[in-house]
Amino acid sequence: MTQTHYYKHHIFFCLNQRGNDQSCCAQQGAADAFDHCKSQVKANGLAGVGGVRVNKAGCLDRCAGGPVAVVYPEGVWYSFVDKADIDEIIESHLKHGKPVERLLVPAGVGR
Repeated sequence: MTQTHYYKHHIFFCLNQRGNDQSCCAQQGAADAFDHCKSQVKANGLAGVGGVRVNKAGCLDRCAGGPVAVVYPEGVWYSFVDKADIDEIIESHLKHGKPVERLLVPAGVGR
């Protein structure tokens, strides 16, 4: 039986908020990046079944690389700084399937 994916790409943004002044994605603009990604995916006609789903996530346990997002089914992890980075992820990866090398979170980066 062949496995088919409901979405071509699924991108999760860590929006975790930590207490005690610990560094977290929420303090680094992750919510604005999520909102921008969601609106741009819709504006580009990529949203929906067979396309792209943009989701919020709790802690993804890659805090040292934050803010982070991960694209499935490939399992590609990104760190980003601004809306231009998000636009590049949308254009290169979500539209054309080519990961943005300069924004990849190094494999060993964790909490």
